[in-house]
Amino acid sequence: MATEIERKFLVKGDEWRTLGKGTIYHQGYIATQNNTTVRVRLVGEQCYLTIKGLRVGVSRAEYEYPIPAEDAREMLDNLCDRPLIEKTRYKIELHGLIWEVDEFAGENQGLIVAEVELTDENQIIELPDWIGKEVSDDSRYFNANLVKYPFSKW
Repeated sequence: MATEIERKFLVKGDEWRTLGKGTIYHQGYIATQNNTTVRVRLVGEQCYLTIKGLRVGVSRAEYEYPIPAEDAREMLDNLCDRPLIEKTRYKIELHGLIWEVDEFAGENQGLIVAEVELTDENQIIELPDWIGKEVSDDSRYFNANLVKYPFSKW
């Protein structure tokens, strides 16, 4: 079983913008029930189907598989809940970790969060100056929930 250990934070200021290059992501959710999500993600011509399990603390089971771009586009168009998640992801390497800063567009415009994947739930990390409040335990910030309750409606 693959396990994702991830902490999520709000981002403050613009200092982070010069630290990484942005890539556009389009993703949608086919199913979100019983604490399980099934996601389709399109990043350029790379596409993935991802299944995530129940979150326990900052960990959860995660399985991700590459799929054909044509299949991903059809699933995004025909199977996924609306609105789709539109965001630009900036990958920033600092202190031996990769920070993923997501700047949302569409109905989640104005929301910017940073995620960092860890090897252990108790791993000590050095927070960059542009990291704000931790929201790892606030389900409103989970991408699957941003489909149901977009940031623009908070």
